[in-house]
Amino acid sequence: MFLGIPFSVYYNESYIPLLSSGLIAISVGLFIWQFFRRKLIVKEMSNKDGYLTVALGWIVMAIVGTMPYLFSEAIPNFTDAFFETMSGFTTTGASILNDIEAVPHGILFWRSLTQWIGGMGIIVLTVALLPMIGVGGMQMFIAEAPGITPDKLKPRIKDTAIRLWLIYVSLTLTETVFLMFGGMSFFDAINHGLTTMATGGFSTKNASIQNESAYIQYVILGFMFLAGVNFSLTYFGLKGRFKKIFKNEEFLAYLSIIGMFTLITCGVIYYHTDLKLEESFRDAAFQVVSIITTTGFVSADYTAWAPLLTIFFFFFMFIGGSAGSTAGGVKIVRHVVLMKNSALEMKRLLHGNAIIPVRLNSKAISPKVTYHVLAFIMIYISVFVISSVLVAMTGLDVDTTLSAVATSLGNIGPGLGGVGPLNNFYWLPDLTKWILSFLMLLGRLELFTILILFTPYFWRKM
Repeated sequence: MFLGIPFSVYYNESYIPLLSSGLIAISVGLFIWQFFRRKLIVKEMSNKDGYLTVALGWIVMAIVGTMPYLFSEAIPNFTDAFFETMSGFTTTGASILNDIEAVPHGILFWRSLTQWIGGMGIIVLTVALLPMIGVGGMQMFIAEAPGITPDKLKPRIKDTAIRLWLIYVSLTLTETVFLMFGGMSFFDAINHGLTTMATGGFSTKNASIQNESAYIQYVILGFMFLAGVNFSLTYFGLKGRFKKIFKNEEFLAYLSIIGMFTLITCGVIYYHTDLKLEESFRDAAFQVVSIITTTGFVSADYTAWAPLLTIFFFFFMFIGGSAGSTAGGVKIVRHVVLMKNSALEMKRLLHGNAIIPVRLNSKAISPKVTYHVLAFIMIYISVFVISSVLVAMTGLDVDTTLSAVATSLGNIGPGLGGVGPLNNFYWLPDLTKWILSFLMLLGRLELFTILILFTPYFWRKM
């Protein structure tokens, strides 16, 4: 919160909301540490402790994160402030702000920072920088890291987290420099750098990226693509181990899906609009990458192109980026495992006694992982259906209901209908905002971390 104060001072705006919010957060933290630290430091953290710590950590951060909005009166309503904060930390990018450019610069920076912090994960940051919590970092890393299994770049989980954060910081600063070369101010560049690498999509402009130059759009497009790639592969790329990248089946699927749908979308746009070929390609590539990586930046109103593309973009909300990236959604690796298992099921029917494992990157996956993937996808669909019914009961139309639920659960941002790329979430009923806020957290923590808290056996003493 203190990091936004220099921007408030530079633009002659009040820094008191950020200062007071930061002081309250520090005071509460010190109080808890002073009086409860002996109970907080554990010799061994169980899986149950890890899940509970992550879930409570995110909820508390979201509540504390509302203070700058409330104190500055940029968002005076607590429900709206909580929705915006949860959208930030979960990198969803759904906003209730009608006039973003009227919000004080320091508050806007805090808004972008919530996405950047949430992108790589609050708990992963804690594991990297605050080893005082003791052992058990792996349990929290598993509870929070997106995907099938977290990739450990180093034997110690703290070393892995630090390397991931160094890559994250380096890419953010690199993008900021590239954006400044394109004529963006430092303030706009650093904000867009923070929210691009987090695949969050919060912009400092009301029109998002629509009014920016082709250069700016291509830069953001490139870094959105990188942000949707498994950070472990980015690490291998920086080490020059490119064979490991191009042998990765998830990366190849990621590349193929984006390439195929970009070409299809480009063709439809070029045929149905007056845009030139380069503009059609740029808009197509930008929006396809933006939705698939769950970033949510908008370079054009994709709902106005053609009905076919509107259907495409709705389905994109269920794809997601790569596991081990900051992207949300189902994740491409799960789709790969699902398709492979479905194909092998036909083979198993013909050879009833044969043991035919699913292979990923030429390695057999354990049945446990396959069952986990199948369970995740079934629960994801079930949550989507049940939540759609609940949101529809609050009075929303079908298009808005389905896309609002899909975009919140997938941590994407813009949807269709009343929450399309040219609209926001301000007008939704408060009850709807609370449901969607819960879905954002549920999607960001990959369902199980939250849903397991509602099971009776979680609370039983072992």
